[in-house]
Amino acid sequence: MKKQILLAGAAAGLALAATAAQAQSIDYGSLEQLFNEPVTTSATGSPQRSTEAPVDMTIISAADIKRSGATDIPTILSRVAGVDILPFAAGASEISVRGYNQSRSPRMLVLINGRQVYLDHFGYTDWHTLPVALEEIRQIELVRGPNSALFGFNAVSGVVNIITYNPKFDATDVVSVQAGNLGYSAATVVKTLKLGDKIAVRVSAGTDKQDEWANTNPAITAAQLSDPWGVRAALDAVAELSPKADLRVEASWSNSGQSEMLSGYTYARHRVQTSSGKVSLDADTGFGTIQAQAYVNKLDSRATPLHYQNTIAVAKVQDLIKIGTAHTLRLGLEYRDNKVNTTPVEGAEVGYSVWAPSVMWNWVINPKVSVTSAVRFDSLTLRRSGTFPAGMPRNRNSDWDRSIEEVSLNLGAVFAATDRDTFRATYARGVQAPTLVELGSRQVFPTTAPPVGVATVGNPTLQPAIVTSYELTYERALPELNARIGVKAFAQRTEDVKSGVSKFQIDVPATATTYAALTYLNIGDSEMKGVELSASGQLQAGFRWSADTTYTDITDTPVAGYSPVRRLVAFGDTSPKYRSNLALGWTHGSWTADGYLHRVSKFNSYTSNQTLEPVKGYTTLAGRVAYERADGVTVSLSGQNLLRERQVLAKTTGLQSERRILLSVSKTW
Repeated sequence: MKKQILLAGAAAGLALAATAAQAQSIDYGSLEQLFNEPVTTSATGSPQRSTEAPVDMTIISAADIKRSGATDIPTILSRVAGVDILPFAAGASEISVRGYNQSRSPRMLVLINGRQVYLDHFGYTDWHTLPVALEEIRQIELVRGPNSALFGFNAVSGVVNIITYNPKFDATDVVSVQAGNLGYSAATVVKTLKLGDKIAVRVSAGTDKQDEWANTNPAITAAQLSDPWGVRAALDAVAELSPKADLRVEASWSNSGQSEMLSGYTYARHRVQTSSGKVSLDADTGFGTIQAQAYVNKLDSRATPLHYQNTIAVAKVQDLIKIGTAHTLRLGLEYRDNKVNTTPVEGAEVGYSVWAPSVMWNWVINPKVSVTSAVRFDSLTLRRSGTFPAGMPRNRNSDWDRSIEEVSLNLGAVFAATDRDTFRATYARGVQAPTLVELGSRQVFPTTAPPVGVATVGNPTLQPAIVTSYELTYERALPELNARIGVKAFAQRTEDVKSGVSKFQIDVPATATTYAALTYLNIGDSEMKGVELSASGQLQAGFRWSADTTYTDITDTPVAGYSPVRRLVAFGDTSPKYRSNLALGWTHGSWTADGYLHRVSKFNSYTSNQTLEPVKGYTTLAGRVAYERADGVTVSLSGQNLLRERQVLAKTTGLQSERRILLSVSKTW
């Protein structure tokens, strides 16, 4: 009876918190304290426990981030069930969920407070450029599977939603410095200011540098590599316009350099500058909770001979409407304009505009059952302007005058059978649109006169890939053991897989006046099925633990005349069958210790000649020991890749990850 009263009180508290949260910015901290677990609003717009969300979501808390000992987000994500990581260099890693990872992986939607930060010209995320300090992150939400209807553009493999502290509710003041072997050093400052009763501002700045991993392959030249370095700054300000309306202004800037793995699996020295500005308004009105936001992202990316200058502008509005206590409706409209120059042969611009209405409906049928459905319609209009180089196979801008119209769907049902047992079923249809590089931004031409030589060009007729997914989840709480277990079964199908450019296959034959050309094509389908097992809990004497393993099996089915291996999309060969994690932590008074074991089964990668090369299965160990004083000073010692001095984690003929030990000192107020 006592437990039922507590559960009823918690449910009532969540309902009250949801109502209050709609009036203005979400106070995640209060909700987390109330229910003793992280709370998300990302899936439906209303506050929900992560265990009640209609999507497969894992929330990484600020405490998890601090205990990780990691210095970057990819390392943190790699310890989450189902996540694949390819660390090609000290400052360059690729992330995917349940296979399908590749160089410049284009399948993940990455957001900071709802603003996309993956690089839209190529559709990938340069994690080293992200203008956010780990110390200012409240939580990271990892959502598995295609969720375009709920989260937006490009969310086909998964979503990484990074949520920072809100300066209105959280006074985050941190100074931290780090130093270690391999030339590593970093410093971060985060400061929150109150400007009167109505305005709160948080500013952050950070810098880091380290030595590149040792190069043991003479085929990789020094000119291709760069020691990673970065400088970044961000501003986040919230003004309370009224008790029912908040205005939030965010701005960021980053400048970084590192060795990068290009899509053809060759290293290149890469320099990236990013900047952004965002304005959002949240207001509780008689017509629901309205959120309007607009932002602009700018990118300047150089990897000789390529030089991309990309600008994306996004404006969107949504209305969250509560109908009684059982129904939540979210109506949305988004506009996107995305453009980039042609390179390395310049003189033109490729871009598109998108209109995307969407609707989400969440129905709490009874205290045990809830269903969520969402649909989004994307209407994309492609364009090109400018000149054409001599020998270009397509030489009319009107060839780019086309439209792409696709529908995304998400369906989810959650059944709390008992206070211990929860079932979840989901279906999703996601859309992976062609990138601007694939559509025509890349123009690589030979120095000989046409028709002698081979060019690399985009393909304005490239179709989007369609990803459908089915998943069943069962989770059981074991209060007598202070633990929780889960099992998931899932299947996914990708139609019209978008291939890379193959140096082994001419896609466009030469004519008397034009070059033969390599380009991007849709070459077939791919299917994935798998199972995930997980368990976590706490023991006596301050110990905590977690374990998981994810199995996937991928089958690629190309159309006649095309090889997934030669087109750089042999996902069945390049995805490991298993990826597993084991973590053990301990806290006692001021002391904290954590260890992380990560195991990946064998897989294949690509050589710089675009042929497959085997990568042995590997195990990595990382750890952190920290002492936190009462005055907010924390001293910690952490290590990565502790089992070996050097080991292959991504590419046998590439750079090898090296053991690293770091000393960190931080002060919080």
